[in-house]
Amino acid sequence: METNQDYSALLFNFLKIDKILFFLFLIICIVLIVKIVSMWSEKLQQKLSGKRLIILQLTTIFTFSFYLIGVLSSFYFVFQPSKELLVTVGGSAAVAFGFALKDLVGSMIAGFILLFDRPFQVGDRVSFGDVYGEIKNIGLRSVRLVTLDDNLVTIPNSKFLTDVVSSGNSGALDMMVVTDFYVGLYENINVVKEILHEVVITSRFIFLEKPVSITYQEIAISNTFVIKVSVKAYVLDVKYEKAFLSDITERGNKHLNKNNIQRPVKR
Repeated sequence: METNQDYSALLFNFLKIDKILFFLFLIICIVLIVKIVSMWSEKLQQKLSGKRLIILQLTTIFTFSFYLIGVLSSFYFVFQPSKELLVTVGGSAAVAFGFALKDLVGSMIAGFILLFDRPFQVGDRVSFGDVYGEIKNIGLRSVRLVTLDDNLVTIPNSKFLTDVVSSGNSGALDMMVVTDFYVGLYENINVVKEILHEVVITSRFIFLEKPVSITYQEIAISNTFVIKVSVKAYVLDVKYEKAFLSDITERGNKHLNKNNIQRPVKR
């Protein structure tokens, strides 16, 4: 009987309202610090655009670690659980929390693997299933990805450990962009190549330190054969991917038509 009373006293002392309020206050402080660091990170990315991905990656690692260490440290500092209390509530609580939080714990472990195994990084353009976009955040529970249509997609961390994901830039600021054109089967390929090469290297979004390549393939479209011309060039920053693709497509079509290059028409 005395033992039960002792355990009740320990539990009552552990769950004092002032301790709970102080713990919540520390959690709010942790969240505010992370928000401030994120705002500072965004401003720094604007000033140092060439280091944008590195800053994003360091911010993500800091956020992930600070949340985890901060919450655990705050809990231990405020409540200072005794060995007796841990033994008392440890067994039943561990089982209850284990069932309730198994998915969350699995996602947290997966998050650690993603951060240190690095199949992709914050700022990478990745394809996952039928979703394509830029990794904005790797959190304790999930990865947030923004598509080229500016939709925010949230994917549990554990999904990336079992499914195939491809990264377009693998931590680099630049990335290859492929733009396809279609011309008539009897057009002069060398002329087409010269036109499109000039269009690409004069784009304000191109990264000229890497090569531009143009390849050809004969394919069938609408019961006729045409030449598919693939222009492969690197954009100087992945955030300009869509603008780069649009620029090449618009000016490429304009100059091909201007030089009377026959384009396939659906019949």
